[in-house]
Amino acid sequence: MMGDWCQGVLGDILELKRGYDLPQKKRCKGSFPLVSSSGVTDYHAEAMVKGPGVITGRYGTLGEVFYVDSDFWPLNTTLYVRDFKGNDQRFISYFLRHLDFSAYSDKAAVPGLNRNHLHQAPIAYPVELEEQVAIADLLSTLDDKIELNCQTNATLEAMARALFKDWFVDFGPTRAKAEGRTPYLAPHIWEFFPDALDDEDKPVGWTIEPLLDHARLISGGTPKTDVTAYWHGPIAWASAKDVSQCSDAFLIETERSITPRGLEESSTRLIPKNATVVVARGATTGRYCLFGSEMAMNQTCYALASLNQWPFWLNCAFGFVVQELVHSAHGSVFDTITTKTIQQARITIADQKLIDSFEETVTLLFNRIHSNLEESRTLAQIRDLLLPKLMSGEIRLREAERIVEAVL
Repeated sequence: MMGDWCQGVLGDILELKRGYDLPQKKRCKGSFPLVSSSGVTDYHAEAMVKGPGVITGRYGTLGEVFYVDSDFWPLNTTLYVRDFKGNDQRFISYFLRHLDFSAYSDKAAVPGLNRNHLHQAPIAYPVELEEQVAIADLLSTLDDKIELNCQTNATLEAMARALFKDWFVDFGPTRAKAEGRTPYLAPHIWEFFPDALDDEDKPVGWTIEPLLDHARLISGGTPKTDVTAYWHGPIAWASAKDVSQCSDAFLIETERSITPRGLEESSTRLIPKNATVVVARGATTGRYCLFGSEMAMNQTCYALASLNQWPFWLNCAFGFVVQELVHSAHGSVFDTITTKTIQQARITIADQKLIDSFEETVTLLFNRIHSNLEESRTLAQIRDLLLPKLMSGEIRLREAERIVEAVL
């Protein structure tokens, strides 16, 4: 015994079971989560397991642990907790996250988890359910704030893009003026909109211009991977994977980093903060995001840096031409967006004062998004620091609570 903690094996606190096969042709749209080794991937009309549940990958993504509140269907690439043996479900989900699953995978070409081996993993755990719940509550507080920030950011970004669409794509204010409708914007902004459409069905006086008249196109590069002096430095280096997996408006972290020497002695270069970066080749061609800080990137991406101090207007405008770029892309294996393709892109240009007003308005939204992302990164770092310490008994609950209270 370690105080109110007990030494044992994982099988003492839970029983894992393999998930269930469900061929694609037998799937019917419904409300129950289908959980694979990468998380919830779809929804089905039937559930196999009562929720709440805890699931981890059996093949594929090892070490990822997922918690679902509702009844669910775990697919056969997963293991799910069939019996919690009286322990708190959320605590178990956090407990599993701190285990080293790689130590219990087989040596096949495609590694997989052996649940019988996992059941024998030596562990220490709190016996009292009350303490388990308290630990889970504390960690959930951090996760809940991260999730709230994520939802807030999605709303803020949607607001910015909806505003752009109304002003510069649908020409809502101009149409309202032409029809004599009541103004719905502040007078100092409303006055910048024309009161009629021209023969091309765009606001009078607005023009169609090349995208690159308003943006500087920047390419990337990769330092030699066999020169260790080029890597693991202070400069973030974005790959197509980083950009394509970015689910937020901004990319603020990258998988790899380079040194100043790696930057100087390769074709990569620093991309300014708030530049729009797009994947130009590969399976995820057309995925794009903003750089949340000055970064370098590899040659599978292009960056667009605003020439007019309108980075967020440019990002929103790019969102309405990127599909045209993808449709024009070509390649023998994967689609490729070329420099020529981007040179041919055209965008609608309004009065400069109106674009200035738009940029000023949405800058507040994008700055809030960036701030929330930075906060979420800090909270995730604290959670990941506390998780193994709480689960091993190295740090007690009261001390962890003081740390969390200091940042929330």
